[in-house]
Amino acid sequence: MSLLRKERANVKRLFSLTILLVIGLLGLFAPVLMPHDPLAVDISKKFLAHSWDYPFGTDHLGRCVFSRMLLAIRYSLGSALVIQIVAILLAILVGAFVALKRGIVDYLFIRICDILLAFPTLVLAFGLLGLLGPSLKNVLIALVFTQFIYYSRLIRGLFIGLNEKDFIQAARISGTSGIKLIIRHYIPNILPPIVTIVVLDIGKVILEIAGFSFIGLGVQAPIPEWGMMVNEGKQYIRQHPELMLYPGLAIVLVVLLLNHLASSFKKLG
Repeated sequence: MSLLRKERANVKRLFSLTILLVIGLLGLFAPVLMPHDPLAVDISKKFLAHSWDYPFGTDHLGRCVFSRMLLAIRYSLGSALVIQIVAILLAILVGAFVALKRGIVDYLFIRICDILLAFPTLVLAFGLLGLLGPSLKNVLIALVFTQFIYYSRLIRGLFIGLNEKDFIQAARISGTSGIKLIIRHYIPNILPPIVTIVVLDIGKVILEIAGFSFIGLGVQAPIPEWGMMVNEGKQYIRQHPELMLYPGLAIVLVVLLLNHLASSFKKLG
């Protein structure tokens, strides 16, 4: 029975991963797949119905919604991936250094993290955006910083937990140290929980990017992003609810798939 359950879990995991890869590839090859220029304005074609030429119709400016949905994958899912990758790489460098150095460096690091983590992630990101100004680049900087603070403290704790393990002590006695020790012994042992957390947080970051774009602090017009597309479509919700429905469903689908994938990694670990 347990084997059957495990097989089902593997199938579900593969299904989620496959759908996410397909979505990612659609975003990667969006310039080739887009039937129309997603930024081209043609008022004479506004609010066109679904057709072979315009699969999702057109918006209030006559722009192809399908083309904008494809390009928006880069700014929603793509930006979230960039944020997570940069944040976790920086966190591994800083967390490993602090955990191995200890002493006053570790003390100061913990105090700084305590101060910054006293604020909710969104409040801290809002503060940074208030200083930097609204733009996608500044949203990336703000979210990388907030994710980095959390991950670096987490990784520092994981490294310290491994410091006294027998295999770490044996590696040190054998002469392994520095980068080799981190790559060969520390990272392989902290990788499973880190992968689970990072994958799960991609969904959260997508929602944060969409939220900032929705209120005008993230991606700026005319560049398409799912949160901004929801914002643009909200004033036409009675006559053309699909302008909000398509990007909204895209956000929900991707976040649910990422959450399911992260949960499956956790069970696997």
